[in-house]
Amino acid sequence: MAISHYIKDIGRGKDGARALSRAQAADLMGQVLDQQISDLELGAFCIAMRIKGETPEEMAGFLDATHARLNKVHTGQVPTVVLPSYNGARKLPVLTPLLALLLAREGVAVVVHGAATEDKRVSSQSVFAHLGVNATEHLGPAAAGQVQFIATGVLNAGLDRLLAVRRVVGLRNPGHSLVKLMNPCDGAALVVSSYTHPEYLLSMSATFALTGQHALLLRGTEGEAVADPRRAPKMQAFIHGQSVLLQAPQTGTLSELPALPTAIDAASTARYIQAVLAGKEPLPAPIAQQVAHIVQLASRL
Repeated sequence: MAISHYIKDIGRGKDGARALSRAQAADLMGQVLDQQISDLELGAFCIAMRIKGETPEEMAGFLDATHARLNKVHTGQVPTVVLPSYNGARKLPVLTPLLALLLAREGVAVVVHGAATEDKRVSSQSVFAHLGVNATEHLGPAAAGQVQFIATGVLNAGLDRLLAVRRVVGLRNPGHSLVKLMNPCDGAALVVSSYTHPEYLLSMSATFALTGQHALLLRGTEGEAVADPRRAPKMQAFIHGQSVLLQAPQTGTLSELPALPTAIDAASTARYIQAVLAGKEPLPAPIAQQVAHIVQLASRL
């Protein structure tokens, strides 16, 4: 097997490249995830797609291939929320673990999946470890009121290999968008996803519409799928792919800022999260609003 004919289509530069059909994209990503291609082909694919950019049809095809190959979490009839966590924190504490634990406290099953793609950022996985939630090596069923953290390699080794290309070439690739869109469960689940730039809002919205997924989409905090604790972002739901505006972005001058920890290392972040859960520190309003939206959406799965 080889993907040279696909690289020839997508690798002709920004203006000369041709988009793949959904079926072609699924075939291409299937070979990537099955690790049937060489490192050279994989690098060429990543650079070509970085220059061209992914279309919603291509992302839908990539998702088709991914969902067919993931080791999946069994959900049964348990309302389940999926939180991808790949960006980590550089300037603000990474509060994805706080969001996960708040949702679990509301009786929701929470599946967090992630991998550290940048060494200079504090990852959710490291914060979870300080909170006593360790990455699982064996997938267990989703359980109401519990958080499960799953490393990407447990879901699919080929996907983990694709993400690792960033450490070599220094650039994101389709895998980094893919993991924010995928549902690693064998049943209906609400995927909480985030974007960093406005163009990704458009492409991710179109992909959710094409694939008919259940999702909550917002501008994340440094790329993480948790509301900025300082100012509430726009929140948009997708029910069977149909878009519904849940919340407009907060505008105007802020009267006060939440008392966030000044140190963003994993231990300090974990202590802050424990204090919020214990009621010793106030829960930032934007995160409380996000929790309420997610619980309401999860109840409709």
